[in-house]
Amino acid sequence: MRRTLSALIACIILIAVFTTACSNNSNNVKDNEPKPEQAAGNTPTEPAAAETSDAVAPAGEFPIVKEKITLKVMAPENAGVENYATNLFTKELEEKTNIHLEWIMVPEKNVVEKLNLMLVSGDYPDILLGMGVNKTQEVVYGGQGAFLPMNDLIEKYSVETKKLMETLPLFKETITAPDGNIYSLPKVNQCFHCTMSQKMWLYEPWLTKLGLSMPTTTEEFYTVLKAFKEKDPNGNSKADEIPFMTSVTGWNSALDDFLMNAFIYNSKDPNAPGLLMRDGKVTAAYDKPEWKEGLQYLRRLFQEGLIAPESFTQDKNQLLAVGNNPDAVLLGSSPGGFQGEFLQLGDVNDKRWLGYKAVPALKGPAGVQLSAYSPMEYYTGQFVIMKGNKYPEASFRLADMFYDWDITMRLSRGVEGKNWKKAESGDMGIDGNPAKWAPIPNTDEKIQNDYWNELGPINLSNEFRLSQKNNGPEDLEVLLYQATNDSYAPYKPDVSILVPPLVFNEEQSAEIAGLQKTIDDYRKEMLARFVTGDADLDKDWDRYVSTLKDMSLERYLSIYQEAYDKTKH
Repeated sequence: MRRTLSALIACIILIAVFTTACSNNSNNVKDNEPKPEQAAGNTPTEPAAAETSDAVAPAGEFPIVKEKITLKVMAPENAGVENYATNLFTKELEEKTNIHLEWIMVPEKNVVEKLNLMLVSGDYPDILLGMGVNKTQEVVYGGQGAFLPMNDLIEKYSVETKKLMETLPLFKETITAPDGNIYSLPKVNQCFHCTMSQKMWLYEPWLTKLGLSMPTTTEEFYTVLKAFKEKDPNGNSKADEIPFMTSVTGWNSALDDFLMNAFIYNSKDPNAPGLLMRDGKVTAAYDKPEWKEGLQYLRRLFQEGLIAPESFTQDKNQLLAVGNNPDAVLLGSSPGGFQGEFLQLGDVNDKRWLGYKAVPALKGPAGVQLSAYSPMEYYTGQFVIMKGNKYPEASFRLADMFYDWDITMRLSRGVEGKNWKKAESGDMGIDGNPAKWAPIPNTDEKIQNDYWNELGPINLSNEFRLSQKNNGPEDLEVLLYQATNDSYAPYKPDVSILVPPLVFNEEQSAEIAGLQKTIDDYRKEMLARFVTGDADLDKDWDRYVSTLKDMSLERYLSIYQEAYDKTKH
């Protein structure tokens, strides 16, 4: 008993000494080391964040970290950028921030597929950059913890994001998920010509040579394409003209993006692709009789050899090779957001691109004449911090700096003195106000390695875009501004036909994610089959509509309707 009592007293003394030592040294514990209560799991703060927070410089100060760190970044490839890893801007960024970027590049045409596979696998990079994460994915994967919320990071470390929240209407509301968290940062793109980017471009010198006028109806467009095919407008005595060609990876370059709007409103808004409002009800365009009429028109063009078969399979680079053909002009027309979707801009081939003019919204046989309109100015999902990222604070600070005017200019427009210059006194901008900057054409550069070409979250506000110097009739931005204003804005639909931005709960978002991919993949497949004749429009249309129903199209639309109805209460 005496031995037991002695041992007990000894233990009490040891505990007292240990407690006193811990108490005396509590003020010497570094802030960036886990506290005892954190180790015990009494706080939701992740150890990784606690370990690194003190190493991150305060908001607006550089370098962002004292000791160099590495972040794994998943991003889409860009045909105009040689190599993001060796890019001059990447190197400058590392010098400024002490952050090294390790790139995981995804082929442009496989971005959606690769993003979905990565999210399902759980094998995450540190950052998603420019991958176009949609709101549904934000809700689902943010709720699961795969995407880290940035609310506290914005509060503590933001300079530029806070400015946008204060100055841009609906910016904060647009990027906030239903649960109140901000899981991604957007690209701000207040771009007038981008709001009506489902355009068509036609080679005007061929019209002039053949004595034709710019078409205004679908029938006139057919007549023009037929003349391009049969009357040797390039004058080389060869039947090598391609009246109409496109690709599957360009910006609004799909076969139906422009032409279907002469039959039924066909929006490619990623938040509601192929959907429209009718009498307060969300409905699909692609199962309507008017869609079938549009397919019949496209089938007619294809059957008569006016649409190139490669349009259903080739990527943008293959289309560019046709548009840039050095021997003769081969391409009569092509859809897309601008001429650079199908040929090189600049002085190449005697400034060939300037010959391609915007085809105005065409009037269909039933009098439909619409321009697809997407008023959204914020492209969400451009920057996401992933679960497992050891440096969330440094990652956020990196993204926040991209919104700065000078960084946006450097990232998106290139090197001052080489790619752009400051405007001079008296220079006027696109909107008629004093200009701030002017591009320097680099016509010899097919691929550059000086800047990122608009990758990621940047601030292309109206102030930025319209302050570009108006360089006259060969200025791309001026041409796009005028083409949109003259050929598409007059046919912009009433907003009542547009499905507004909607907020879905986690269950709805998860269900939509699966249904949307299944339905959209099938719609694209059948569009190609109907147009090429692999499926018969007369015999197979009812089966197509029935299959859409079997794929739960009605359920898909009802989820949108539920979310829409909530906006009215």
